[in-house]
Amino acid sequence: MPPTADDYIDINKVAVNPNAGGPAPGRGASRGTFTSRCGTNANGHHNSDNFIVAPGVTNGAHHTHDYVGNRSTDGNSTNESLAAARTTCRFGDLSPYYWPVLRRLGTEAGDAGAPGGGADGNVGTIIKPSSVSLRFRGNARASVAAMPRFLRVITGDAKAVTNGPANARAQWSCVGSGGRTTTKYPLCPGGRGVQRILDFPSCWDGKNIDSANHRAQIVFPLSSGRCPKNTTAVPQLRMTLTYNVPPGKSFAVDSFPAEKHNPLTDHGDFVNVMPDNLMRFAVSCINNGRNC
Repeated sequence: MPPTADDYIDINKVAVNPNAGGPAPGRGASRGTFTSRCGTNANGHHNSDNFIVAPGVTNGAHHTHDYVGNRSTDGNSTNESLAAARTTCRFGDLSPYYWPVLRRLGTEAGDAGAPGGGADGNVGTIIKPSSVSLRFRGNARASVAAMPRFLRVITGDAKAVTNGPANARAQWSCVGSGGRTTTKYPLCPGGRGVQRILDFPSCWDGKNIDSANHRAQIVFPLSSGRCPKNTTAVPQLRMTLTYNVPPGKSFAVDSFPAEKHNPLTDHGDFVNVMPDNLMRFAVSCINNGRNC
């Protein structure tokens, strides 16, 4: 079932989000950034697996993911297989970064009868992102520490319609929209690109790389920007995906069948497989206010 007309909104009817950039940096903030450059999935790495939430399961996501970074990522990925793989990222960043694909509605794709594609209600040709930004930022109140290798980090809820919005983190926008973000699909004027902005949690429990719900090991900062008690600030990934889409209500994100392509279900996944020296470099850039 395609999205409803109410799932789309003219971006000019969306109010500016005063918190779009996060809390204002305070004393002790880590103000730098580190960007991992991994391309736009030019090699067409797609599958409908999710080894974080459904390890060892083929078509565990029931929707198709775009991948950049680690070239081997699928439902059978392990720490060992990820560490032994090749990558699309610069400087040996072996991390897998992935998200559900965006499709052009009203067209037929090669996966029309395949799991994760048409067999799961995800129809249309996949729209390749025109740009993928993977930028790690600091904390508004403190310096950041290194992430442990193989830390699992997810943002958003692929089942936000079924589960409710508590874990939803969808932010849709348009290029040059001046801080307007929405949980609906934006209709962008003048051919401006559609953007998906996915902010990841960044307060680590200091012990675990995963947990039963895949969220408890790393949580979001408080509204003040501080990390909750007994957690440590680590670099925060902001994933910004930009697309050139046809005019009108012509595109939708892949989803579980029951979620009906609702834009609120947008989400992303990341596992840190940076070499230790690269993570140390990223932390140094962020804590010293450099943009690397």
